[in-house]
Amino acid sequence: MLPVGQLMIEHRLIERVIRLWQAHLDRIEKARAVDVDFIAKAIDFMRVYADRCHHGKEEDILFRDLKKKNLPAELAKILQELVQEHIISRNTIKELSCARERYIAGDKTAFNDIRAAVKTVVDLYPAHIQKEDKRFFLPCMELFTSREKDQMICEFNEFDRNLIHEKYKLLVKEMEGVH
Repeated sequence: MLPVGQLMIEHRLIERVIRLWQAHLDRIEKARAVDVDFIAKAIDFMRVYADRCHHGKEEDILFRDLKKKNLPAELAKILQELVQEHIISRNTIKELSCARERYIAGDKTAFNDIRAAVKTVVDLYPAHIQKEDKRFFLPCMELFTSREKDQMICEFNEFDRNLIHEKYKLLVKEMEGVH
């Protein structure tokens, strides 16, 4: 398997969650109310799985290694777009989390902020994933030797192994009141 095969498999799970976000957006529109528990789970998924795990492997390993290569102009342009889209995603999830807290506290303006953030995620991810899967990942793999691809797979696997420890060490620090 190519290293990007692992990333593409992760995309399938992210797509499933994005479909749930779309269904929740439809419910928000109809009911004019937010399921704050769903939003909390969705935020956690996006922060830990989509961003830290998936985007982490992309940015900390794949993109890092691509920056050492002589990228064709089109791939360099797409790489910059992908990095920007990751930033948009992180900022949107941060805004969603704040809006959720405000909504719970009774702030009526938070409803529109939640709706807007969910819509941003629903609109962003399908195109982002398609760009990576169809236009970026496979052409990038041609720039790497077999040995480099094997090393990347090993790094991806090590990254995943360390992630659970990172998540829960941070959780314990937060519980202890240490940041």
